[in-house]
Amino acid sequence: MAANAAPSPAPLVEIRNLTKTYVRGRQRVEVLHGIDLDIPEGDFVALMGPSGSGKTTLLNLIGGIDSPSSGLLKVGGQRIDDYGADELARWRAETVGFIFQSYNLMPVLTAQKNVELPLLLTDFGARERARRARLALELVGLGERAGHKPNELSGGQQQRVAIARALVSDPRLLICDEPTGDLDRKTADEVLRLLQRLNADFGKTIIMVTHDPKAAEYARRTVHLDKGTLVQEAAH
Repeated sequence: MAANAAPSPAPLVEIRNLTKTYVRGRQRVEVLHGIDLDIPEGDFVALMGPSGSGKTTLLNLIGGIDSPSSGLLKVGGQRIDDYGADELARWRAETVGFIFQSYNLMPVLTAQKNVELPLLLTDFGARERARRARLALELVGLGERAGHKPNELSGGQQQRVAIARALVSDPRLLICDEPTGDLDRKTADEVLRLLQRLNADFGKTIIMVTHDPKAAEYARRTVHLDKGTLVQEAAH
């Protein structure tokens, strides 16, 4: 290495010797065993593995939904495994956008108002919340559907609203848990191409759990878990 070479930037997500154990009655179940993983800023990673492999548990730890039992977990250089509940809630609101298999939209609210929901936790006024929500909906191709309620939208459109809601606070990290699990192949491909565009054109770091090998092909690389252990990584 040249003496004047710049050091490599720290990864956005840094995981070292991470474990997660659940206690069920008198039984201790270790779901993750000594995970080591780096995810650079701007990466798009698919997490794959059989049911019970620990992939959703790992996703929830990275997203601050759950806490590890031991090990180190940094996101953006911050030790989120040391955060208290209030601090973690603030960090999630500022840093992470969540996209799930179920769209989790409020049925009585329009697409616009559903997308605005995360901004209610911010200091933005009503006009600024509405402006940001419109921009997010336009980004996912649903600007003309802002006034429609979920039952007036297709499944793919509802998932696009959910993606707009995840994007509206401009998070560094998008956490996706089976985002195309309820969609047909054509609609799933449309949603995956949108995620791919958010990664390539807007630099969003995306971590996606999927059972679908075709969905995983849209990512930059795939990480395989089996029985709580990383068993394989493959670049695309």
